[in-house]
Formats: sequence, C-alpha cells, structure tokens
Amino acid sequence: MTGDGAAAIIKDMETNDKKPDNGKKRGLPLPLALFLTFLKIGLFTFGGGYAMISVIESNCVEKRGWITHDDMMNITVIAESTPGPIAINCATFVGFKQAGLLGASAATLGVVLPSFIIIFLISLFLDSLLEIKAVASAFRGIRLAVGLLIVSAAVNMIRKAKKKPLYIAILSASAAVMLTVELLSLRFSTIALMLIAAAVGLAAYLIGRRRKEAGK
Repeated sequence: MTGDGAAAIIKDMETNDKKPDNGKKRGLPLPLALFLTFLKIGLFTFGGGYAMISVIESNCVEKRGWITHDDMMNITVIAESTPGPIAINCATFVGFKQAGLLGASAATLGVVLPSFIIIFLISLFLDSLLEIKAVASAFRGIRLAVGLLIVSAAVNMIRKAKKKPLYIAILSASAAVMLTVELLSLRFSTIALMLIAAAVGLAAYLIGRRRKEAGK
C-alpha cells in the first residue's frame, strides 16, 4: 500500500470518528437512545440543572449532533425563563425536537428517574449517612466539583455566544447588577432583571429592523 493510500484511509477513519452518533449506529430506536442518554446524564451528574448544562451539551451537541450550539444556547435561555428545573426543560426540548411527544417523554423520564430513585433512597438513610465522616467529606468534595461544573458551563456559553456590542453590554450589566445585589444584600428580583434584559433586546431588534426597512 502506498503512503498516499494509507493517509487516505487514516483520514477517512478520523472523519467517521467525528460523525455524530445519533443512536442509529447501534440499532437503537431514537426514543430509547434519548432515554438512555438522559438516564446517563441524570445518573452521573451532581448539582442540578446548571451543572448538567455542560454534560447535556457534550452528549447532545458534540457526540450525537441532535442539536446545534445555537440551539443549546436558546434552550438554556428558554429553560431558565420557564417554570421547572432547567435540566428537565432541556431534556424535554431536545426529546421533542428529535422524536416529538414520545421523544420528549423518554428524555424527560430518563433525566428524572435517577434523581427520584437516589433522593428517595437517601431520604431513608440521610441522618445515618451524614454521621459517617467519609460520606460527609465526599459531599463537601462534590459541592466543589459542582461549582466548577457550573463555572465551566457559563464560560463555554460566553465563549460561543455572538460577540455583538449589545450582547456584551447586557451580559456585563446583568453580571454587575447581580454581583452588587449579592455583595450588598439588596432585594432585587431576578425575574425583573430578566424582563429588563428582554425589553432591551426586543427594543434593539425593533430599532434595527426599522433601520433596515428605512434603508431599502
């Protein structure tokens, strides 16, 4: 075999490895693939929805290609703005986008089931578990890891967001307001902050559209 032929085969193998695995490669029905994927996410992720964002993005965007990075950004914003845990909202959206109502039900059940079972079992033995020093130390370590997962998800979203002046201004202003509220122990609703940011974004969109129409 020539060097060029070997190089072509290696390149083809690398390309195939990068193709997203949407569950069909292993002969799994899509609803079952959604259920198993989100079951794994729910089973091995601690810290709630924010800690799950980076794991959901890794599995649903990079590995399987079910959604794009832009979809993930939009899902996160919508899931945060609607009632219910953010991880469940994300799972429901991804499942519905891929396989309709059945996919949404499968993905939601997958992400909820591990937490329900684990919390139920822990609630039966929580007091006795916390008396064990090794378990208490493990929980302290998990808290630190959860914080790092949340920071990692936030950094990834900021890096992949569109670098427009308006977006940067809204992000900077929101971060400054929330930091000031926390440091000074002020009372300011996060809902009010979200509504203000939404109003600013909508106003900027309408102004931009009018300028485009006027320029035609």
